[in-house]
Amino acid sequence: MGESDSKPRALVITFFPMFIATLSLVTSIYNGYLNNKFVDLIQRNFGRAEYMRTCKEIIDAYFQVKFKAGLLSAGGERERAGTAPHAATEQTDAAAAANRFAALGTYLANLRDDAIRARYTELARSLEKAVIEARRTPPAELDRLFEGADRMFAELNNDCVKSAKE
Repeated sequence: MGESDSKPRALVITFFPMFIATLSLVTSIYNGYLNNKFVDLIQRNFGRAEYMRTCKEIIDAYFQVKFKAGLLSAGGERERAGTAPHAATEQTDAAAAANRFAALGTYLANLRDDAIRARYTELARSLEKAVIEARRTPPAELDRLFEGADRMFAELNNDCVKSAKE
């Protein structure tokens, strides 16, 4: 009886710790896998949140450019009527708004492919040209000045919406 009882006990004493160690190793590997998935999820969410924040800022910057171009146009109208002096500050503010848009557009474009990068660059250049022309454009024709930029901006906005839904 002593020998037959000691063999199962020896097997249990030998293999039970190995089973526990194996179970611990499998648990550790699975925990590492879950941690990697969690880190990937956090990084993707952070990148997406940053992209969305920049989309929000670039939308604001676009409308600031249009608003300041409207001020330039109105100022140019007053200058042509001889009722107001030339205001360099308005021109500087509008150019700064266009530059801010270009900077944000460059940041967003760097996160995308070459075709989208080219569209963002074209839009920034179109806004710069519109700001330069705004002083010589009557307020009634300002929408025509931004016609091409508005189309490109709609595409940019659609990119932001698509990214938000992904």
